[in-house]
Amino acid sequence: MVDFWHSCGYHYLKRDPDGRLVLTDDFLRSYLTRPELHPVEESCANERALYQELLINPRSVVDNARLAAIADEDARENYRIMLRFRERLMAVPSLEACYAAIFQEADATVPPLFIDHLVQVILRHILEQQPEPLRARAAEMLFRAQKISINNSAIMAADAETVEAHAKSAGLGNIGRFLMDAQAPLKGADLTVLNEDNAEVYWTRDEHHDTVLALIPSHPGNSALCRVLEAWVEHFHQVRVTVSPVPKIENEEWFWHVGLDADASGILNDVYLGKVVSEERQQRLLCLFRMDFLNAQDMRSEIAGQPVFLGMAMSNDNILRMKPQNLLMNLPLARRM
Repeated sequence: MVDFWHSCGYHYLKRDPDGRLVLTDDFLRSYLTRPELHPVEESCANERALYQELLINPRSVVDNARLAAIADEDARENYRIMLRFRERLMAVPSLEACYAAIFQEADATVPPLFIDHLVQVILRHILEQQPEPLRARAAEMLFRAQKISINNSAIMAADAETVEAHAKSAGLGNIGRFLMDAQAPLKGADLTVLNEDNAEVYWTRDEHHDTVLALIPSHPGNSALCRVLEAWVEHFHQVRVTVSPVPKIENEEWFWHVGLDADASGILNDVYLGKVVSEERQQRLLCLFRMDFLNAQDMRSEIAGQPVFLGMAMSNDNILRMKPQNLLMNLPLARRM
């Protein structure tokens, strides 16, 4: 088996009989290695003592007095945030249950960093049995924002953080400049676009976030994303679906839709309700997909047998921020998790 995304800590977790990820002490300890929590030269004795205690017993009870004794305000707040998240993890039987519970609470305040990490670890688990490089790269889209470039109908997705960090330097060369201004011709850019011929290079760069995925319907990168979405739905809901790209939604088939991000949700909702959608907003809609349930009985009775359409769109600044939780909360399922 290929080991990828090693730094996410997947290898520290256990699995229960249902294939869910079970928390371990070593997984909790991995949060202590983050720079936000690791002591620095200026850290006070109380902070260092707490850090050492949590290394020994990462489930140790930490009261407010212990936190108040930390001299640095930022360090205190970082520990508060981490410990609140730790309590969430320890309160449920699996990481999947923790992730789902976040979106079932109206006032949940979990930092996006932790949410994205949960998505990554769960996807790492989902992809364990079929570690295909294109699917792994496509899965990154569910937990890392993408900078989108469209040129001559070619839709390219590159890691937004990587592009921003290197575009003004020579770090990514032409790829950064191309994707930042979305104007340079594709043939003039030094891109590493993954395809079936060069996909294996991903395994040597899986945590560099410096490869590009084409989202053209006929491109294998688009197909890989469809397979990831299918696997995500099956893992959480235990229902089998097929996802395929479509050029448009036919009105007579449009009974249900789910936006894969906030922008797509807004656009699809407005079109469905018959509102006027400007040409600029329409152009931000990148891809449409059709989801079919293999067993119609898995759907709500009033819509059983009908397709569910999915949309994906970029923001005004050409950023795609997918929300995989929408496939947990918004599908017309006969039963919930």
